[in-house]
Amino acid sequence: MMWHASPFVLGSSGRAHLKVQGLSAGYGAFLVLRDVTLEIKPGLTVILGPNGAGKTTLLKALSGLIPRGGEALLNGDTLPKKTSDIVKRGMALVPEGRQLFPQMTVTENLELGGWLVGKAERARRLEQAFSDFPKLRERAQQLAGTMSGGEQQMVAVARAMMSAPRLLMLDEPSLGLAPRMVDELLAITRRIADAGTTVLMVEQNVKKALAVADRGYVLERGTLVASGPAALLARSTVIREAYLGAAPVQTVSSQTVRAEPVEALRQAQGERIL
Repeated sequence: MMWHASPFVLGSSGRAHLKVQGLSAGYGAFLVLRDVTLEIKPGLTVILGPNGAGKTTLLKALSGLIPRGGEALLNGDTLPKKTSDIVKRGMALVPEGRQLFPQMTVTENLELGGWLVGKAERARRLEQAFSDFPKLRERAQQLAGTMSGGEQQMVAVARAMMSAPRLLMLDEPSLGLAPRMVDELLAITRRIADAGTTVLMVEQNVKKALAVADRGYVLERGTLVASGPAALLARSTVIREAYLGAAPVQTVSSQTVRAEPVEALRQAQGERIL
């Protein structure tokens, strides 16, 4: 049985548009992100990059979990600094590692996602979550900690959708999952975006992430080095060599044929490269 029903209903019909200018963030005196500028348009945007690039730090900063500098505008209005206010504005985060409450049932975990609304609305959203994720109805009274990693990830996504977000952020959703579950999870993410919720996803499975995304950014050492349509990034020689295991281009007369990352993408048409 599939974990989801199509189309999705939970979420907001108001498509979120997030603009970030000159963002900086880190931990204490250690700065991880430096002068990051990006634009999260309606649809599905993926953030790529190696371990330690600052991808999780970016989501934490946008969620208000750590301080941030620079400017962030959600549909033209300044993004609040406080996490609870950010959630009220329509943003939700599915954190790396899912962060469920293992001794609570599936139902109880889902209800926490809609805790900011009244009891009647929360009950309505819970019923819709079970309609959107029918398998979870069968597991409603199961303790979250007894579920498999893939099942827990579905609960985490459904819990975030209980807040009816305009913008859903996911941090490494495929981490540690079986290939079949990865495919299903990414398909769910695509459906959520198609139903009207803007999606920002951090993912290390570059090939599969680009296959479902509309746009992508590449983050290295706290700095954006490239961006563009997902299809263009997937064909880029630089991305293929760095993340997809393609063999390096042979050199001719001691000069490489391959351009540097940003320049290589700039030569393609249709998208500005940072």
